[in-house]
Amino acid sequence: MSAEAQPDDTRDLRQPDESLDLRDTFRRWRANRPFWGGLLLTLGGAEILLTEKASLKVVLHIGMQGLAGYLLPTTMLLCGLLILFNPAQRLFYSLLGILLSLGTWVTSNLGGFFIGLLLGAVGSCLAFGWLPDQEPRRRLLRRGHA
Repeated sequence: MSAEAQPDDTRDLRQPDESLDLRDTFRRWRANRPFWGGLLLTLGGAEILLTEKASLKVVLHIGMQGLAGYLLPTTMLLCGLLILFNPAQRLFYSLLGILLSLGTWVTSNLGGFFIGLLLGAVGSCLAFGWLPDQEPRRRLLRRGHA
């Protein structure tokens, strides 16, 4: 068999795949910020905004349906994104997020029919409780000695 007839598969199989490298990069980025808290707060604000625009005949019109009905969920969405991209100020953004989430109860269809309100409240609490540079906890097995 000549050198020309051999298959041209000369790539090194030990090199990491690009998708694994992107996945590891994303995991490191996610570990350095309150990811789930910011994501839930963002999703809560987006859900409330979508229910404001819903063309349902069941939409409740309680409270101020003017500017505040759109301003509060938009600010919730912005706080969630700021928690993701500026985690140093997470305490302020999470406190503002919980107040805005509770304010949507009055201004935005009962907080997006409770779903957006709950997403925003849980996301704000997760972001508030997140601690940076914390060592992973090891589970201790407790065995009962009789």
